[in-house]
Amino acid sequence: MKKIGSNIKRILQSDLAKNSAKLLSANVIAQAIGLLVYPILTRLYLPADFGLFNLFISIGSIVALVATSEYQYAIVLPKEEKTAVACFHVGFLIACCVTLLCALTIPFSTSIAVAFKAPDLANWYFLLPFYVFFIALWTLLNQWYTRHKNFNNISCYQLSQSIIGSGAKIGFGLGRFLNGGLIVSSIIAPITALIFSVSSGWKQVKKLVSIDLSSCKKASKKYANFPKYSLPRVLINHLSCNLPILLLTPFFGLTEIGFFGMAITLAFRPINMISGSLYQVFFQHTTDKVNQHISIKPFFSKFLKNTLLIIVPAFTLLYFILPSLTDWLLGSEWRITGEYIQFMLPWLLLSAVIVPLGSLTDIFMKQSWWLTFEIIVIAMRLAGLGLGIFYGSIKIAIIGYCIASTIGYIIQIPWYKTLITRYEKTL
Repeated sequence: MKKIGSNIKRILQSDLAKNSAKLLSANVIAQAIGLLVYPILTRLYLPADFGLFNLFISIGSIVALVATSEYQYAIVLPKEEKTAVACFHVGFLIACCVTLLCALTIPFSTSIAVAFKAPDLANWYFLLPFYVFFIALWTLLNQWYTRHKNFNNISCYQLSQSIIGSGAKIGFGLGRFLNGGLIVSSIIAPITALIFSVSSGWKQVKKLVSIDLSSCKKASKKYANFPKYSLPRVLINHLSCNLPILLLTPFFGLTEIGFFGMAITLAFRPINMISGSLYQVFFQHTTDKVNQHISIKPFFSKFLKNTLLIIVPAFTLLYFILPSLTDWLLGSEWRITGEYIQFMLPWLLLSAVIVPLGSLTDIFMKQSWWLTFEIIVIAMRLAGLGLGIFYGSIKIAIIGYCIASTIGYIIQIPWYKTLITRYEKTL
């Protein structure tokens, strides 16, 4: 017993545990704030307002991915600080160019809105370049802080964004600024949170002020696998994740998309809270171990076992109470959202377990395989959604999409085992 107690104490005092605790605690509070306001928001805004918001965010988040070209993940990898700074600058320069190109599409906002059969999108499309730039800038800074283990600044951003965003959404709703209130809040929150984060972390951020173009050129070539393989893979993945919003909106309307978008939000907020924080810490922790030629297999084996022991019973219970719970939290008209989350549970469970393992792909520079995997998954998801469109049923479309997503995670497991096994043989 003393030995077990000593091991637990050592684990809790380790840098990994402390860093995970910082991010998870901030994420828990931030996501809890975001979730707790939804019972208020669903009584202020219409499902169609949420549908418009989901459509705007889906488009903006896809463009924001191009804006960094995945160079943010290269920031953590180099041993030399100068190279890491150059990786940040490469991503920043690309973000500026993509933001400018995005701004040039504003004159075509009406045509874009018509294509989605969402005319109100044209009124708020001009905000898209602001959303893209500030999300891309934070994405780069996030990894810069991760490299320097400055998880306090990451936590500061997460908390301030959640508090400001939630407050703005409620404020606009109470002020009856409904049609675009959710969208405007999504611009105000990251900008303000970014200002707070930069102010508190200026000692580290000021290293990024001066740009060396020759170093940027070298860094862009050295880590060319990120835009070459990782970016297409992430784009396909993100497009794949947003397919229901982008593809089903013209067929089933903003109201139905609002119900499903709420299901995605409520389901993935806690899942992303856990898996996102673990991914960041695992990425930095595993990179250190690989650089020191230390075994990583026990670490990941224990993670998989412990996570499944906790999540499987919890998700089993959730399945039986979700529709009634959603009805009580959001209002009777939102009961269908709980049913959608029921369909998503196997996909959610595997997401919580598998996403943190994705750091292995970047660490071992195997982005080309992941690209192939994403192409297979998006094809399966398109087939599932197409079936629902063919039969004119959004439920069939969502069930097909969730089944395809679940299969997509299952087929990743042997690949990660192979990566770990190959590395262990080199020790």
